[in-house]
Amino acid sequence: MSKAKVLVVAGGGGGAKGAAGSGGGGAGGYLYDASFTVTEQAYSITVGNGGAGNQTSNSGFGGKGGNSVFSTMTAIGGGGGGINTSYQGQDGGSGGGAGYQENCTGGSGTSLQGSDGGDHIGTAASPYPMSGGGGAGGVGGVNTTNTVTGNGGAGLNNSITGSSVGYAGGGGGGGRTGLTGGTASHGGGAGNPGGAGSNGTANTGGGGGGGNETNTATDGGSGVVIIAYITTEGSHTGGNSTGIDGLYTWVKFTSSGTLTLTGFAVKGKTFSQII
Repeated sequence: MSKAKVLVVAGGGGGAKGAAGSGGGGAGGYLYDASFTVTEQAYSITVGNGGAGNQTSNSGFGGKGGNSVFSTMTAIGGGGGGINTSYQGQDGGSGGGAGYQENCTGGSGTSLQGSDGGDHIGTAASPYPMSGGGGAGGVGGVNTTNTVTGNGGAGLNNSITGSSVGYAGGGGGGGRTGLTGGTASHGGGAGNPGGAGSNGTANTGGGGGGGNETNTATDGGSGVVIIAYITTEGSHTGGNSTGIDGLYTWVKFTSSGTLTLTGFAVKGKTFSQII
């Protein structure tokens, strides 16, 4: 049977417009298999959209990212950022960061795909620092005092295309003017207290950064699906881009589509069974 490397990253969660700002969006779920069995067939590919920022002031949480799917691998979309006691960080591939009330908690991440969003630990007082969204490589940062916002949880680097790229980082927390926004990496958006946070980077699954009520809420970054097969074992059609890295041909999907593999083992049979 033919083996391929497969990376599946879901869309990141978005931010919201709370009375004082938003927690960071959680990163999209991250799945990587360096030895996935592929056969000659057409594979339907789903690439999840980033979660939409909730633009209704002080009502609800950031939008959840869309799932990404390849065969039996389903990465779960990131959870949206929370704003206050009624809107905790949302669950997802990685959980969204909490709002500013003492009993706000970060959303839960999905096992083997991501991490939890940061809880609120500081007091519920101005300038209302928010917590960071979780990432594939670490939990979202917490606002441990009333002056420190939470950083977005770290994502992970992957070199499936031959170059190291960061994926699935959580969004940094926001709040009111006077705070330093939560930092972010691996495609997550930085928080910006008193202003608009940064959107998650497209096709990385990064969570949107938290901002302030009077500014546009951020979107999560869309997901991505990448398959790398041994070049001598077959060929393909489909995908948004392709290239060669050593023994492998990689195919990247930045939007949903179909990957058709030919020249590989027929579905359900090994080469020895075909000959």
